[in-house]
Amino acid sequence: MTAATVGAPAASRRFPEPRGLLLALLRLHRTALWFWLGLVAVAAGALLWGLGPGADAAWAEYRASGCGGDSPDLGCDLPGPALGRYETVVACASGLLAALPVLTGAWAGGALIGRELESGTAELAWTQSVTPARWLAAKLAVPALLLVPGTLAITLLHRALWASDSHVTHVLGWREWHDDSVFEANGTLATAHPLAALALGVLAGLVVRRTLPALAAAALAVMALIYVLDEVRPHLWPVPPGTLVLMHGHPASHFWPLQLVETGIVLAVAALATATAFLVLRRRTGAAV
Repeated sequence: MTAATVGAPAASRRFPEPRGLLLALLRLHRTALWFWLGLVAVAAGALLWGLGPGADAAWAEYRASGCGGDSPDLGCDLPGPALGRYETVVACASGLLAALPVLTGAWAGGALIGRELESGTAELAWTQSVTPARWLAAKLAVPALLLVPGTLAITLLHRALWASDSHVTHVLGWREWHDDSVFEANGTLATAHPLAALALGVLAGLVVRRTLPALAAAALAVMALIYVLDEVRPHLWPVPPGTLVLMHGHPASHFWPLQLVETGIVLAVAALATATAFLVLRRRTGAAV
């Protein structure tokens, strides 16, 4: 057996292929993976139900109660059982997207980064199998690759429900475009927010290096970001004078300009947090990142 033959497996063990690093990360966080897949399935199922049998049953109940027309009748008792179920299920599906950034940030800060640094697992991996830079890149890339298609799928279903011609959506009046939960769920922000939360959570884990404190710091950072964005949103796009207003001076036609400007800000925050995380890792380990 030659020296080259002996050395090859050792090099392979020290610098594993990207596929091996991916599988190891998925095995380590398989509970979070299954939770995410379950959340996507529940949200998608709820929205599909709202697009079909849920809306049909709610509208049939509304008409059977003696209410007529395509707008709410103040003399009718709303909601009935079917209308109540419809409103609750659709609101829960939107609520899952609204809660996702905080859940993502907390998990990234606590379980993804903080726990491994606190237990010493990360340092062991850096000395035996993978460089710090590749370790951090995988911690960011793998969850991001799972978050993007899931949030996009839910967003498309939510937009389909919001834009549907179903009478019941108009009767209930839950779907104003400028409501925070609807605005964030109907466009690119539904994907951008979790990505920024992931980056902020990873950064919090690297700075704090302990599971529970990192989890709390990440959750607070994400909530603060969302709060600030909600407050500044009306000021992100100019309003023409004399325009019919629906949200702090904005007409419905400003949905996409506001959505895209805010998405750019959120992605810039994600990029800044990611760059800072690599800088922190470099200073902690002395490795070239």
